[in-house]
Amino acid sequence: MTALRIAARFNGPPGSGNGGYCAGLFAGAFDGASGGASGGAPGAAFDGAFGGAFEGAEVTLRLPPPLETPLSTVDGRVYAPDGALVAEVTAGAPVDVAVPPVPHADAVRAASGYRGFAGHPFGSCYVCGPDRDDGLAIFPGLLPDGTTAAPWTVPADVSVPTVWAALDCPGGWTVLGPGRACVLGRITVRMKELPEPGEECVVRGALVATQGRKSSVHTTLYGADGAELARARATWIEIDL
Repeated sequence: MTALRIAARFNGPPGSGNGGYCAGLFAGAFDGASGGASGGAPGAAFDGAFGGAFEGAEVTLRLPPPLETPLSTVDGRVYAPDGALVAEVTAGAPVDVAVPPVPHADAVRAASGYRGFAGHPFGSCYVCGPDRDDGLAIFPGLLPDGTTAAPWTVPADVSVPTVWAALDCPGGWTVLGPGRACVLGRITVRMKELPEPGEECVVRGALVATQGRKSSVHTTLYGADGAELARARATWIEIDL
């Protein structure tokens, strides 16, 4: 059994954790080969010698992950102190789609039109909240084809959960917009390499399909040299505010 606690700074919606960050933390808790949730050094390659957090772990969030709360992990499940099931971690199907790269300059231009600047359902989100001065500052803007792109300057404390977080919101902003709030329901990530602190990366997002309140998306992280670092497949769920 592993004990986890999500620090308050890693919030998504007010009072709960950012879905991508928490999913990466949960996946790492069940990945003994990696050395835990922050396993791996920047620039390290993950090539099959590592376990689920790197080779296609799938995390399904069953409840909004609570902040500053001791969580227990047993047999691929994450529980709150009252026994409520917060998340499940399984071996996901391969993530076989990458959103094509775009130049960093194009991502910068796209970010200038980020819809979250005009109105954001969760303005203090650790990843994409414009109200934060200590977050990841990933502001995914739409390109003419409906995909999203954002520049990302990698923080000094980059870790595996940080990369899962970076792969989260750029997909969500293919469906988020005025009057529409969505949260992450499930995400599967495959990592190839952890970016270097200070590296100028690009994150891409693309909508696959929407059915009712559920939307399927893909995201991909590219390094400063244009090489793919990580990719994800996710399901976002529309909620009422």
